[in-house]
Amino acid sequence: MTAAEKFGAFAQLMAMADAVAEAGIRRRYPGADDREVFLRRAARVLDRQTMVVVYGWDPDAHR
Repeated sequence: MTAAEKFGAFAQLMAMADAVAEAGIRRRYPGADDREVFLRRAARVLDRQTMVVVYGWDPDAHR
């Protein structure tokens, strides 16, 4: 497999992982709009302080 093929396979796996994570958020929070889904996805990888500073959204207040 060439480096480009490996990168393509990796990109596909990441896209699938993102889709699964988003589907899980939408299932858990069916009333969430696209922005809330984005914020909840970001909150899975960013700490609370970063979420508050960068996005003005406190994940602890929206559980």
